[in-house]
Amino acid sequence: MTIAGSPEQRLNRRLRLGMVGGGRGAFIGAVHRIAARLDDRWELVAGALSSDPERARASGEDLLLKPDRIYGDFNEMARRERRLKDGIDAVAIVTPNHAHAAAARAFLKAGIHVICDKPLTTTRREAEQLARLAYETGLIFAVTHNYTGYPLVRQARAMVQAGELGAIRVVQVEYAQDWLATRMEATGSKQAEWRTDPARSGPAGAVGDIGTHAFNLAEFILGDEVASLSAELHTFVEGRRLDDNAHMMLRFASGAKGMLWCSQVAAGLENGLRIRIYGEKAGLEWHQENPNGLLFSPLGEPPRLIRRNGSGADDVSRAASRIPGGHPEGYLEGFAQLYTDVAEQIAARLEKREPHPYALQVPTVDHGVRGVRFIEAALRSSQRKAAWVDL
Repeated sequence: MTIAGSPEQRLNRRLRLGMVGGGRGAFIGAVHRIAARLDDRWELVAGALSSDPERARASGEDLLLKPDRIYGDFNEMARRERRLKDGIDAVAIVTPNHAHAAAARAFLKAGIHVICDKPLTTTRREAEQLARLAYETGLIFAVTHNYTGYPLVRQARAMVQAGELGAIRVVQVEYAQDWLATRMEATGSKQAEWRTDPARSGPAGAVGDIGTHAFNLAEFILGDEVASLSAELHTFVEGRRLDDNAHMMLRFASGAKGMLWCSQVAAGLENGLRIRIYGEKAGLEWHQENPNGLLFSPLGEPPRLIRRNGSGADDVSRAASRIPGGHPEGYLEGFAQLYTDVAEQIAARLEKREPHPYALQVPTVDHGVRGVRFIEAALRSSQRKAAWVDL
């Protein structure tokens, strides 16, 4: 068993990471950098940190990058890093959504592994083109649906796969926030501005930003795919150009039924990601805001609380844990787990060995394509008055 703090990697160096986006004033770039450092598997050595060359330079200096590894353009970065003897092993793409496809394409063509924030792209066509290119190059392409890195999410997946719930009947998943309950995009908030701008965020708002996480979480834990959905998207805040709330019904390929709610106008909720799964024999419930407990409820028996690194936890949960039970572990560590898993996959290739099987749970470009298809299907369904639409 591999514990997060004692990796399989036997390389005599850290893997070299580059970053596109994530410069001064960006939120998610800092999260990725912290996550990449957490298990000491990566070192940030290069970056095209902003589309503005001056901000890119200043951001690189902030991060103590060498002047010749600070780039004003990701195409230049891909070309030069490919030629360097100590060039980057992988690039993290943490730009607004509209820039994901072009950056990912440039680095794949340069022979560099890609770690991309979600959603993969803003159109299904671009997503499927990226997937084809990733397969043609044979490179690793990870999509940072970070909630799949939580120990008890992986525990839940293992329990479903082991048949501990029996055949799955019902799935209830929701992701609700309140940070866009007012027109934050008009106040100067950089995050609100681009996330509500169709030109940068893509054609969906809450559905693309957080609905994709809920969708991915349900498919990840079930090991099953949503076959069709019926969706109603709504924009409650006057003047907003994208949806800020959505209700959906889901039909899974296995026959399970589900419901998904995502909202960014749910007053009083900060980051309310929750999933409940009910099978013939038992139910499971997990809350992101209290991520170190998984409620397991066998039919006709008292519910049991499974703790992240304690009572009831399996090896798959312990392997994704860093600190003793009773100490909270969550958001940053979830991202870190994906970075550590990708590092294990790359190191295994360099060392010509098989990666640890737990490291293969990282969402791939295929899961990224699923997310974009989900967005497209939800929009199409809503435009047809919640008609059922196949994915």
